Amino acid sequence: MKKKVIVVGLGFGDETALPIGTLATLSQYNHIWLRTAKHPVVRWLQEKRIDFQTFDELYELSQDFSAVYQEITQRLIMFANTYGTVVYAVPGHPMVAEKTVQLLLMMARESGIEVDIRGGGSFLDILFARLGIDPIEGFALLDGTELRSELINPELHILIGQVYHRLVASDVKLTLMEVYPDDYEVFIVTAAGVTNEEKIIRLPLYELDRMDDPFTDLTSIYLPPVKQEEILYRRFDYLTQVIAYLRSPQGCPWDRKQTHTSLLPYLLEESYELIEAIHREDPEAILEELGDVLLQVLLHSQIADEEGLFDIYEVIKVLTEKMIRRHPHVFGEQRLETAEEVKASWEQIKQQERKEESQGRKSILDEISKGLPVLLYALEQHKKAAKVGFDWESKEQILMKVEEELAELRAAKTKVEQEDEIGDLFFILTSVARKYEINPEIALLRATQKFARRFRYIEEKARRLEKKIQEVEMSQLDAWWNEAKQREAKMKKHSTEAVDEKP
Repeated sequence: MKKKVIVVGLGFGDETALPIGTLATLSQYNHIWLRTAKHPVVRWLQEKRIDFQTFDELYELSQDFSAVYQEITQRLIMFANTYGTVVYAVPGHPMVAEKTVQLLLMMARESGIEVDIRGGGSFLDILFARLGIDPIEGFALLDGTELRSELINPELHILIGQVYHRLVASDVKLTLMEVYPDDYEVFIVTAAGVTNEEKIIRLPLYELDRMDDPFTDLTSIYLPPVKQEEILYRRFDYLTQVIAYLRSPQGCPWDRKQTHTSLLPYLLEESYELIEAIHREDPEAILEELGDVLLQVLLHSQIADEEGLFDIYEVIKVLTEKMIRRHPHVFGEQRLETAEEVKASWEQIKQQERKEESQGRKSILDEISKGLPVLLYALEQHKKAAKVGFDWESKEQILMKVEEELAELRAAKTKVEQEDEIGDLFFILTSVARKYEINPEIALLRATQKFARRFRYIEEKARRLEKKIQEVEMSQLDAWWNEAKQREAKMKKHSTEAVDEKP
């Protein structure tokens, strides 16, 4: 006995939209199942004395649609094994927004059962007609129950199906607001093509879930393509287009002349400004400075793209691969419980990667990037040496080495000797920072910020006396400096107490 499931579509509306081929199939076979009786054509089929059964009771037993679809598919396979040939009828077209058919195709192949899909009128046909959409302009059909903002391209016609309840509409609204303005015009389309039931409502996005419940199994949401470029400013692709245009012959002469090398000072500058914003705990400044750092990444990627080397998407791909590779406890089978275990695993993976990359290198110091700021470069040298055992055993030993370098600086006579000893002192201080688990670059940055705050306090004091700083005695300058220190200490204490008092 041949085992077969014939899948037909009931069309988008009432009997006037029922495909003739579907009607002929339903009239020919005895074992017919409808996914649901909630369709405008069902009453007409009953009047025509076409016998069928439905799977509606499964929806009543479970709120988990995935489980319901699995059960429907399994039952269809069981019926095919029992009766030979069965007919499965679904709303619209079997291959448009019909997950049970996708599951059936997969599971039937494994069960050796033939699936014969015979089509049907899709709800897209009538929606295109009612809304005046030409799909050649580009459109996306999305599932309202699984909508994510990254799936939405606002430059396309967007159709969202499965918006059968106000709760679904509420979730859809919140997701759309991540892409569109709150007052963007949207269309609620219900029962398109069904006589006396069709409704098309235009309203601003923020009102999508505030109406008297217009949502049914035949409801879709439509958003036309955006016309205002400002709406696209949140999109990464649009930003890459802006950067490419700036580098084009029609773009900016300054951006066009930049190279990887010429941009290096700006990358350092923007990175330090971001660090400063983070230290100030200024969210607005952090937002802006992150954008400036991202600009540098995009400019370097665009230059590489023009040279035929790589583009920003290759950068993203390599980064994604690295994140997945270095997190086997998240994306693989490895199980790590603590942050310390994660850090150790990360370092082990990095060492293995570097070992593979360093074939042919003569020194572990060759692994250090030559483009690092000098303090960080010195810190990395100390780290590399320490990993192979070339290190001080305690903090006290390294502090004694600082004293030794200070003594040698005091004894230095010539400029050459003094420069050499000052260099040694800076170098050993980076290892002190390493022992205390402090980033010397950030520590020095904070020291410069602290100096600037206190020195500006002194300048203000002198201005109030209508004097220049050089006209004030050093003892007074020292007193003002100590005042500035005391003010900072009090402010820090008050800030700490305020945090402790929070519930």
